[in-house]
Amino acid sequence: MLEGLIPNPRFALACVAAHPEGGRTGRDAARALVALDAPDADPTVRNALADRVPVIEETLAALGWRWVAFTDPDFPVRLSAVSDPPLGLFVRGTLPTDHAVALVGARRATSYGREVAEYLGRELALAGVAVVSGMARGVDGSAHRGALAAGGRTVAVWGAGPDRVYPPEHADLAEEIARQGCLVTEYPPGSPPLAHHFPERNRLIAGLVEAVVVVEADERSGALITARLALDEGRDVLAVPGSVFSRLSAGPNGLLRAGAAPALSADDVLAALGLPPRTPTPGGEEPEIIALIPSGEGVTVDRLAAASGKPVAEVLEALLLLELAGRVAREADGRFRRCHVHP
Repeated sequence: MLEGLIPNPRFALACVAAHPEGGRTGRDAARALVALDAPDADPTVRNALADRVPVIEETLAALGWRWVAFTDPDFPVRLSAVSDPPLGLFVRGTLPTDHAVALVGARRATSYGREVAEYLGRELALAGVAVVSGMARGVDGSAHRGALAAGGRTVAVWGAGPDRVYPPEHADLAEEIARQGCLVTEYPPGSPPLAHHFPERNRLIAGLVEAVVVVEADERSGALITARLALDEGRDVLAVPGSVFSRLSAGPNGLLRAGAAPALSADDVLAALGLPPRTPTPGGEEPEIIALIPSGEGVTVDRLAAASGKPVAEVLEALLLLELAGRVAREADGRFRRCHVHP
């Protein structure tokens, strides 16, 4: 908790700069020093206030980031009340102030997991809910992209400093997120993406939201750490059911067995927030070929030709046009599946 600490943003930044490696011990020490409001109590913090803080402030200004201390009016209210809050956040963009949901899951997600994450991200964003995730490969990136495609707000919580995009291939995605939502980290500039930073940043993800949805995760996934932290803070946890034969469904299926609510659609997530279901947008009749593809399955061209009674060449031509339109996707084995997220 942060109640009762002395409001001194630059001193708080100095305490963070003095403990850039993170860790609960470092955060506890920093909070104790802030409570004392005594820069001379720790020479490391005194030196950081004199030397390191001005450099950090210059770096943040050059990068388009800012320091939001726990005393700042923009500091997220939900995050300030968690058991292990940060003294502040490094932020680029606009922090969410209303409804927010975390979509988390495996980095090596299946095509099903990525599609579900993108679908949920899009539908929640269209309902006015901010989508929070960690900008990792797999589920995280898909969730962000779904929200961005809908023109909604999304928040990426990093495990490195503001000057270190991780993973590097998500540099363009980070720029889009900053324009349409915000980038967040508790680590000062120069901090590398250390292994222990990612479980730590998961507590920020859980603290920023009202509910966490686990899409795909194995039994040791960091997404389950986020779910546990969310439960500890009194947040709702939902899980997307998956195949009993898939290792990446072990996490969400285990959560369901333990009593988590199933997330079978975006409406399930909205209901957990006390929000009304999404009103379906009217659309034209579904193409016949798509209607023959069961949801969640890949189908061969030969099977579709047999089911439709049309020549293989004609079916393949129709599928290629639908693929270009983003309505179907071709799997690595040549099968086609529906795309529930499309232009």
